[in-house]
Amino acid sequence: MKSLLSVALLLGITSSLSAQNKSSLLIHNTSSFERKEVVSIPYEKFKQHFELKDTVFSILEEESKKPVIYQLEKRGKSTPQNVLIAVHIAPKAKIELAVTATAPVKTASKTYARYVPERKDDFAWENNVVAFRAYGKALEGTSEDAQGFDFWSKRTNDLIIDEWYKTGDYHADHGKGLDYYSVGQTLGVGDMALYFNGQIQYTKHYRRSEVLDNGPIRSTFKLIYEPQEIEGQMISIEKEISIDAESQLSRINVNMHNATAAETPIVLGIAKRKEANPNYTIYKKENFFAYWEPENKGNITGTAIILPHVKKDFIDTPTQFLWNIAAKNNQTLTYYIGATFNKAGKIENMDAWKAYLQQASEQIQKPLTISYKK
Repeated sequence: MKSLLSVALLLGITSSLSAQNKSSLLIHNTSSFERKEVVSIPYEKFKQHFELKDTVFSILEEESKKPVIYQLEKRGKSTPQNVLIAVHIAPKAKIELAVTATAPVKTASKTYARYVPERKDDFAWENNVVAFRAYGKALEGTSEDAQGFDFWSKRTNDLIIDEWYKTGDYHADHGKGLDYYSVGQTLGVGDMALYFNGQIQYTKHYRRSEVLDNGPIRSTFKLIYEPQEIEGQMISIEKEISIDAESQLSRINVNMHNATAAETPIVLGIAKRKEANPNYTIYKKENFFAYWEPENKGNITGTAIILPHVKKDFIDTPTQFLWNIAAKNNQTLTYYIGATFNKAGKIENMDAWKAYLQQASEQIQKPLTISYKK
């Protein structure tokens, strides 16, 4: 009797799942390489397509029936705005995703971002591959003051921000990596500054922060800078930064308002080391710049900027590589910064770094194709 009951229950569950799986999503990879990334679908469209009654559901890969990790992105609001789905698709292939009205499997977060008041107002963010930080108000005017985005050379899939700040001993490698990247009076890994009369004008550090979403597969936050008068122009800046699981990149959205002029001259920058022949490449077609730093006690960092669809002029200075851009009022400037650490075991030389960035550039310019099936 127990066996018959179990079979009946199983058939009932299977029947229920089949009924729920009439609708599906098809995600198509048209690239010649595998795509491992996060796709975003408007929540209301997703909800309507699958006739969802609430926000409790699971996403399954139709063929294997394996659960797919997703996140309800709220963008700082009280209700979901988008459904973020982590996908892994072979070259020239597609996957079909179905939805069931069951609770999703629990998953450890692969992204994290937070304000760090205990370390002079830092703001740090990371995923399971890389970690970055921006400097805050409390660092201004001190002997440690620096300008741009810092990179932490992690070589673990663990999230390390809280651990490293707690110990304070992150300038030595204890098995998970270290912070040896030097920012100083540069823009570090892809930060921005104003650029008047051929001179960089660094702004004050950010004054407020707001976390919009925090994992498990994307973290997004804002850094807000107080209005500042520079060269007789009152300028306000806000940066929205996001990081996805598995990616070497962070996406930066810059919004500026100049009360005096319709556009503002700015530069984006990458710190440059003292060396006779720096190993860097500019790819105009793919709109990215790659730099492979010189070795430092066995450690090597690769950095990058991807600037799709932006008119820019390249400037090579003794201390940093710069891109001069005219930022227009109330128009979002979007670009991507990236970094890698040779000891992380993923990207160990310049050729591999360039190959990664070429694929990343294509992913940005040619998103995965999403279609809805009933």
